[in-house]
Amino acid sequence: MSVQNTFHILVVDDNPEIREIIRILLSSEGYQVTEAADGGTALRQLPQTSFDLVILDIMMPGLNGYQTCLEIRKITNAPILFLSARTKDSDKMLGFSSGGDDYLAKPFSCSELLGRVKALIRRYHIYQGKPQETAPLQTAPSSLIRCHGLEINTMTDEVRRDGKLLELTDTEYALLKLLATHRRQIFSAEHLYESVWNEPYYYGANNTIMVHIRNLRRKIEKDPKNPELIKTIWGKGYRCD
Repeated sequence: MSVQNTFHILVVDDNPEIREIIRILLSSEGYQVTEAADGGTALRQLPQTSFDLVILDIMMPGLNGYQTCLEIRKITNAPILFLSARTKDSDKMLGFSSGGDDYLAKPFSCSELLGRVKALIRRYHIYQGKPQETAPLQTAPSSLIRCHGLEINTMTDEVRRDGKLLELTDTEYALLKLLATHRRQIFSAEHLYESVWNEPYYYGANNTIMVHIRNLRRKIEKDPKNPELIKTIWGKGYRCD
């Protein structure tokens, strides 16, 4: 059994057998696991505990997974992994539009679930989950990226628009940082996916990227329908101007 670590995962699923399988699997890897049988219970637990990941089913009584995800995003930017038997592209896009970071179909393999869990938690703590320093650090000029009223501090992983702090998910921040640190360079969908998700590219990943770019634009652009920062280069990919 792995040594206990400090990473805490919330598993939300109305099927007790699924929750038990996930709890045993994750606990054997040293993760702390809290279970919730429905979205309402999960939302009551979130303000009381700092979770590093939420694993979320879609078809549940009361609030479904999409509705629960929207409410979770009002509370925390912790990554959300949808785990569902609904596998159509439209289901996945709705999950990403609701604020999800990744989507894994049921039935799932234990190794694939663990791989997704580790990748999401790693990205969260690289891009969003760094603890605050007890004393402020002097920010080096090279750690600041400024464009069109946006300021990205790559030392503190903070993003501000006209001085106002923006709340980005770890995936949104990873996309923005990659594009902004290589301004005017065109990134293909394949390059973006493999760089940010750290997984082999597949055709359906285009929709995943499109939804996350759209969500990112809503937060950073003055007019998301006419973006100044993240441009779509038709037939080629995306770039930051």
